Amino acid sequence: MIDLRRLEALVALHQTGTVSAAAARLHYGQPTVSHHLRRLEAETGAVLLQRVGRGVRLTPDGERLARRGEEVLGLLARAEAELAAATGLQSGRVRLAAFPSGAATLVPHAVALLAGQHPGITLDLTEAEPPEAAALLRAGSIDVALTFAYPDQAEPDGIASTPVHDDPLFLVGAVGSDVAGAEAVDLARYAETRWITGCERCRRELLALCADAGFEPLIAFASDDYVAVQSLVATGLGVTVLPGLALRAHQHAGVVRRPVPGAYRRVQVSTYGAPPHPPAVDAVARVLAQVAAAGR
Repeated sequence: MIDLRRLEALVALHQTGTVSAAAARLHYGQPTVSHHLRRLEAETGAVLLQRVGRGVRLTPDGERLARRGEEVLGLLARAEAELAAATGLQSGRVRLAAFPSGAATLVPHAVALLAGQHPGITLDLTEAEPPEAAALLRAGSIDVALTFAYPDQAEPDGIASTPVHDDPLFLVGAVGSDVAGAEAVDLARYAETRWITGCERCRRELLALCADAGFEPLIAFASDDYVAVQSLVATGLGVTVLPGLALRAHQHAGVVRRPVPGAYRRVQVSTYGAPPHPPAVDAVARVLAQVAAAGR
């Protein structure tokens, strides 16, 4: 039987990349983490680690075990939380992850509403893009997440998501550009224009939108930072497509926006595993859904 402490060490190494970072996360010394990893290899009879320079990396067997380990530890954390809630030991502390523009726009209203409806619940907030949030849910590091997905994107295995808001997409160009004067957006007009794109999921959606318009965009720059993307657009270096919540969180004075007809991303509340969830987690999920549905 695999020792859970050794499995935790492997998962921490997988998520952080180094033994020292894994030790810091687990509040162990590096020798302790190294010992657990060596014992795990001995117990499983598999080569899980490969030494690279002064560090180590996971072998394919190590990667597979670490991914399963995330699921096991996540389920264990869920079981402990549910037991605590059922026996009256639930403190009401809920760990929430939200994508940056959601954290800046929807979450503050949700926190205020939660304080009025459930003053005993304490909320810990972490910013995380959807793929990272899914990993945190599986690992049991968070309880609930505010995520987004585009219409053709499937949910990760084991993640249950409830759509709560359709966030429209906008073509964004510099003040003084032809975007400013456009009454209706036709992306095909920008087939010869340079484009600036964001995260990998947003880039895939941009490519799909442009393909539907009959062209492949010339991508000149890419950045995960919506503020940086808008600054690049404002200087006239290209155009981009951004979601409404990102522009609500921050719109550069040097850009204008026009809605892209029929284009949107789903904002959703995500959890891991099947219900029932601890009451405090359900309360946070309901408040997030309420705020998002109201379009605040």
